Amino acid sequence: MTKETDSREIALDILLEILERGGYSHIILRQALNKYQYLDKSERAFISRIAEGTVEYLLQIDYIIDSFSNTKVSKMKPVIRTILRMSVYQLIYMDRVPDSAVCNEAVKLAVKRKFTGLKGFVNGVLRNISRNKEGLSWPNDSVRYSMPAWIVSMWEESYGRETAVTMMESFLKNKKTTVRCNLAKASKEEIIQSLRNQGAEVSESGISEAVLCIEKYDYMEGLEAFQKGYIQVQDLSSSFVGEIADPKKGDYVIDVCGAPGGKSIHIADKLDGTGMVEVRDLSLLKINMVEENIRRCGYLNIRTKVQDALVTDPDSVEKADIVIADLPCSGLGIIGRKPDIKYRMTPDALESLAALQRNILTVAQAYVKPGGRLIFSTCTINRKENEENARWFLEQFPFDCISLKGKLGEKLDSAAANRDFIQLLPGIHPCDGFFIAAFQKR
Repeated sequence: MTKETDSREIALDILLEILERGGYSHIILRQALNKYQYLDKSERAFISRIAEGTVEYLLQIDYIIDSFSNTKVSKMKPVIRTILRMSVYQLIYMDRVPDSAVCNEAVKLAVKRKFTGLKGFVNGVLRNISRNKEGLSWPNDSVRYSMPAWIVSMWEESYGRETAVTMMESFLKNKKTTVRCNLAKASKEEIIQSLRNQGAEVSESGISEAVLCIEKYDYMEGLEAFQKGYIQVQDLSSSFVGEIADPKKGDYVIDVCGAPGGKSIHIADKLDGTGMVEVRDLSLLKINMVEENIRRCGYLNIRTKVQDALVTDPDSVEKADIVIADLPCSGLGIIGRKPDIKYRMTPDALESLAALQRNILTVAQAYVKPGGRLIFSTCTINRKENEENARWFLEQFPFDCISLKGKLGEKLDSAAANRDFIQLLPGIHPCDGFFIAAFQKR
């Protein structure tokens, strides 16, 4: 068996777990890459590319298969369906892989998985697509950008077609990893040098002094800067929560839905050894994730607590200088990093999440001292969860909106100008989709 077949077989198993058994793409892929750490870096990159790309382009891929197969995708056996999907992705989007190799390896996979009787079907469908792929066209934006039609309609209604298309195009582009430097631990220059010494390509975000973009590294856990707690994986947009929170020395901060702890660690770093950040989340599993990050980074002014954000903690009422409410949401702003989100989410789920946020905000606001602040954020692009909930909050509770003008630096100031809240849009702004509002208690 060739190495290529091995890699494709691993990709097949990853995709079966995601597409047929409902696994979360980022978790399943990370677990697989950890399991096959012994493989060459280029092989792991090949596996990642097939797995991520197939999920990203799933709606488009299924449209292509249905156009060339007498048996529709929905009627196929799961293994055959998945072999065809990952093979079509290679045919359309991986120029360096010869079409003949894609077809041959797909047939081998079908035989290896005991579907010898269907090898002719697999071969016929793929070779037909290969011969005709230059003439492919898309019936609508949903298929073109592999985005469910209801999301396309929602974004076009909210932002106009041009902006919606820009966002959808952005999701399909390769993303560099963004990391935030813990500058109380090491200088940015030291961190950059450490990353480059291990072969990573490093560039500055150009927006935030503390955020770097890295690529071509082997794996995150192998980087010395990560092991020593000098860096935390965090998107530029997410790092703005800490900047807007702007804690002063000695502040007590509660992060009500804090796992895996990136925003809280940022605030602990900014407190420079003073004050206390309490990271809370619903389950011990989530709190263990936070504690792992705290141990790696070595901060002493941060602690954890298992606490349901929907249940008031009477000991915390009016105790916090700052409350961070980065709340459960539909996640539509991070589709570029977790592409299966777009297939899992439904309009009804959006409504439920918006209601959940209001319930959490009702509890969380009670923890803010008079004169203290609450920072409300989500990683989604949906007015019901974002602007509408922020306005609802102002109507319900004794808080005033804090202007965010000038908080994101000159290059992003237009996103905040003359607005009470900030909605960052991928492709329009150089980051994930993200919403932030800041309130001060009267």
